[in-house]
Amino acid sequence: MTTTLTHPTADAPPEARRVRRPKSARAGGQMHAGPVAYVILVLFTVGSLFPLVWSAIAASRDNTRLAQTPPPLWFGSNLMHNLQVAWTEANLGEAFLNTTIVAGISAATIVFLSTIAGFAFAKLRFKGRGALMLVVIGTMMVPPQLSVIPLYMAVAELDWTDQLQAVILPSLVSAFGVFFMRQYLLQALPDEIIEAARVDGASSWRVVWHVVFPAARPAMAVLGMLMFVQTWNDFLWPFLVLTQTGSPTVQVAVAGLGRGYTPDQSLIMAGALLGTLPLLLIFAIFGKQIVGGIMQGAVKG
Repeated sequence: MTTTLTHPTADAPPEARRVRRPKSARAGGQMHAGPVAYVILVLFTVGSLFPLVWSAIAASRDNTRLAQTPPPLWFGSNLMHNLQVAWTEANLGEAFLNTTIVAGISAATIVFLSTIAGFAFAKLRFKGRGALMLVVIGTMMVPPQLSVIPLYMAVAELDWTDQLQAVILPSLVSAFGVFFMRQYLLQALPDEIIEAARVDGASSWRVVWHVVFPAARPAMAVLGMLMFVQTWNDFLWPFLVLTQTGSPTVQVAVAGLGRGYTPDQSLIMAGALLGTLPLLLIFAIFGKQIVGGIMQGAVKG
């Protein structure tokens, strides 16, 4: 006698053999976060906002109240007064203009040069491409503090101390920007589009202007904002080559606030708050477009 083993669902109708999946696993279904995810997100949000909120609280108090224990946990009545004093004493109007010039020129130049270099490393074939890319990445491993002394010697030799070009020129290129644009263009720019442009008779520069730049626009926007914020917040190098009475940037101007036998912490916090507000305003205005650009580039890539 021969016994034939069959699967329990072999003779079942097709409806019974279907495997039911949860809604979140179906195609097009939305995944919903659980309570643990919300708790983690709230904790991260509070931790991220705490330094900014504490700066505003400290800026609204006086030095005597900040020295007491426990420290204040809510806003006082001196916020506008401290902001006005910090603006006047640090000459933040001129500092904002100087920093905008420095950060704007640096960010625009970095984006332009990094996009061209990233395209060359990603899509062009030339001898030594891999070795040159390793050199670019290797410069990212060198601490920036090691370049301070030779840079200062060069600036002093050119008699550029206390002038904005001493801050602008060292920040016109970025190894991170080149690496960032190369990685983006490897995925977002198909080789077929470049070949089609060359078949139509486009030169290398025309390919860059009409093919590479439009394809790299989302990454260029992200890189531009990152470099603008980095240059705006830079302190060490501007503090070494600029002075508070000459052509200071925001960070250098704020560093001169509250000096004395007992530093005025409330005034320092007011200056720091003023120096942060433009970045918050820029992100509030352009953040949605930049995040949308990232998602658009991710879908295209």
